[in-house]
Amino acid sequence: MAEPATAEVADTDLIRRSWREPEAFAVLFDRHAPALHRYAARRLGPDSADDVVSEVFLAAFEHRQRYRLDQADARPWLYGIASNVIGKRRRAELSRYRAYVRGGVDPVEIGGGLVEEGVGTLAVNRPLVAALAGLRAGDRDALLLVAWVGLTYEEVAAALDIPVGTVRSRLNRARKKVRQALEGTDHG
Repeated sequence: MAEPATAEVADTDLIRRSWREPEAFAVLFDRHAPALHRYAARRLGPDSADDVVSEVFLAAFEHRQRYRLDQADARPWLYGIASNVIGKRRRAELSRYRAYVRGGVDPVEIGGGLVEEGVGTLAVNRPLVAALAGLRAGDRDALLLVAWVGLTYEEVAAALDIPVGTVRSRLNRARKKVRQALEGTDHG
């Protein structure tokens, strides 16, 4: 019987297969690295994103035996690792946000293409970036995993290894602070 196409193979099955065939883990990299790179670039810049993705997949590969096999989708697990790696670089993230607020130019835009397509004007971006910089680290992680990655509350809880109720609290607090920051800029 032929092996199913890699697009049809659940992440769990790839991880399990990688225990005896380590090269199977490369499919996970191919499947998830581009989105993880975009997320890391939005948080730390394109130069750091390469390092973050490398660290995420190195840690994931080294700890793949601990993966919860009841989770078919590895995204929450990988973004949880990414949140930890980014957390170690928190100063760089905050410096990036503050520089953007001061100068109004995102290094990602200069580098050849806007990573974020959704929010387009500096009048919106500067206050938003300032609000993100002012959030507690855990609140920012929860908010960005929902807003930028599209994880569900349950997936964020799995990614950050916290209860769903804590995710709800963090999101509520983060949304409130961001809303207040953006309303404070409305001069119309």
